Amino acid sequence: MAASLPLLTRSQGAHIRELLLERRVRAEGGAFVVEGAHAVRDLLTRYPEQILTIVTAHGYLPKEAQDDRLVRLASSAKQYACPDHQFSKLSDLDVPQGILAVVRQPIWDEGEVLRQPTVLGVFGEQLQDPANVGAIIRTAAALNASGLWITPESADVYHPKVVRATSGALLALPIFAAGDLSGLIRQGCRIFAAEVTGDGTVSIDQIHQVPRKLVLAVGNESRGLSAQIRRQATTRFTIPLSRDIESLNVAATVAIATFHFSRLPKGE
Repeated sequence: MAASLPLLTRSQGAHIRELLLERRVRAEGGAFVVEGAHAVRDLLTRYPEQILTIVTAHGYLPKEAQDDRLVRLASSAKQYACPDHQFSKLSDLDVPQGILAVVRQPIWDEGEVLRQPTVLGVFGEQLQDPANVGAIIRTAAALNASGLWITPESADVYHPKVVRATSGALLALPIFAAGDLSGLIRQGCRIFAAEVTGDGTVSIDQIHQVPRKLVLAVGNESRGLSAQIRRQATTRFTIPLSRDIESLNVAATVAIATFHFSRLPKGE
């Protein structure tokens, strides 16, 4: 089975490793890496046109499930094989599964998203933890959010840990870079800022109606939102907590608030 695939060259392997390690390389190449049999199968089924290259380890091929093999062999993407020891050097996993895909980064039309009659977006300011960013992407996609806007200082959305945490949602949710909220405000979006507590905040359960174009703003895991973002917010809200818990994980905040706001009546 391995003999039917061309061997991955050393330079090709080096490029894949750079895609895993370097944000700059991912940005310049417009590509990222997805690892694992389930993740690659999901891509082949749902987004086959986004896959540029598939790489399999020699040891993976004899163990590959028949259904997975049929889907992979039907792909028009370039495919290569390599020895297991070479694949382990490409992998970001502690226990490599023996298959990965190089995937084209999606290109979204921000204007098209914001021209929709109703918008429910998420804005993340300086989110540092890739696992949080991945969980936010997965949650926003699952709750049918319009898109995610994230500041350039945040973790790269194509970082391997983010990719794993999204569980395939990365290609389903429009994601944009935004230094601040000014562009969204110019497009008619109202900003609801999530805060732990403070003067001028209201409990989320006191909010009974939301604007048709709403963006939920969440801040850095340790510092929260900047003073500028708080000033730009139409509403600053908190999620009431019990048992002396001071705050929620930022991804949990996004999940609760997005679910709550998505079910409320829409005003002007």
